[in-house]
Amino acid sequence: MTGPSSDAVDGTGAETAPQESAYRKMIAKSLLNQGNNQRLKRAIEKAKRGEQVAIAYIGGSITQGAGAEPLPTNCYAYRSYQLFKRMFAPADGSSIHLVKAGLGGTPSELGVVRYDRDVTRDGAVKPDIVVVEFAVNDADDETEGNCYESLVLKALGADNKPAVILLFSVFENDWNLQGRLAPVGWHYQLPMVSIKDAVVEQFLWTREQGNIVSKEEFFADMYHPTNRGHEIMADCLGHLFDVTDRAVSDEEDISIHKPPAIGNDFIDIRLLDRLNGPSIARINEGSFRETDAVLQLAEMDDHSLGTPQFPNNWMHTAEAGDAPFRMTLRSKRLILVYKDSGDAEFGSANIGVDGKMVRVADPHQVNWTHCHAVILYNERESAEHTVEIAMADGQQNKRFTILGFGYSP
Repeated sequence: MTGPSSDAVDGTGAETAPQESAYRKMIAKSLLNQGNNQRLKRAIEKAKRGEQVAIAYIGGSITQGAGAEPLPTNCYAYRSYQLFKRMFAPADGSSIHLVKAGLGGTPSELGVVRYDRDVTRDGAVKPDIVVVEFAVNDADDETEGNCYESLVLKALGADNKPAVILLFSVFENDWNLQGRLAPVGWHYQLPMVSIKDAVVEQFLWTREQGNIVSKEEFFADMYHPTNRGHEIMADCLGHLFDVTDRAVSDEEDISIHKPPAIGNDFIDIRLLDRLNGPSIARINEGSFRETDAVLQLAEMDDHSLGTPQFPNNWMHTAEAGDAPFRMTLRSKRLILVYKDSGDAEFGSANIGVDGKMVRVADPHQVNWTHCHAVILYNERESAEHTVEIAMADGQQNKRFTILGFGYSP
């Protein structure tokens, strides 16, 4: 492999030839599936011609960059974007653009809600490549893969036919959900890169047996990579770029118009919040009149400052009274996004749909400032529904923040 240059082997260029060879063998193991290469080759050829190419990343905290120091420039997303520029872009690489949309502690159930806002920027950006990384976050996906496949199809279905790469990161305990999610990639012939396949086996080896990186070197904590770990993740993506560049292009594009591997119920989910809500639904905010400014932050793109997530929200405060939030809209599916918090001033809310209690939303379930997505209903046909959110008994003097909704018309 000659894509990622030799000085990217360990960040120093200090490896001996045998060590470099062993490192590259480890990286090569990450290529779970080359997949149909037509879309990715098209993006590479655009880059070589000096045309504008956007590479987007959506996922959890690893995609956000957790564990990397400094985060903006040492996270795997930025490093693989830089690799792509060095490999394919002429001149200064200014024609290649980064769209990074990782958000810590969140599954594809939330990713499908925020895809249009955070990846396509509501249509302003048409990414040529989309890297999807939820393999260690989707234990919290209530649909067990339906939202993941829906998100993948949402990306694949764009008019400009972007390449979608499935990236499977791994925890320190060697766990991920590759077994659940990889069938989506096989089904649509997508390129798949497995960090688990690359590093886990060699964790058990001694240096004499061929160990390249230890768990202590790869992981900053139980969940997130160190700079070294992020670099390895970037090199794994670089290996896919290189293999694809060298291959002959597939003659036909993939087919996405077939029965799903898991499900595609949430493919047309759209974000509804305080900003656009009045044009979509009939809303009576009741005692949820305030706007919460203490929100989960994420370093988007190459920014070092955190961007507040779901700023157009509705918040109930202790002094606001007990009038419920009511929303009536026509839809098939509805996802509520509310704020988790470790602040004792926050309390639970009862969630009702069409007069029936469907769940209690407890902001202390995770107990840190965090975006929590839950499904309120999932039906085959669109119908008018009324959602009512009210503070639970004895919680009227607490706070609760409705961050927004994801709805399917």
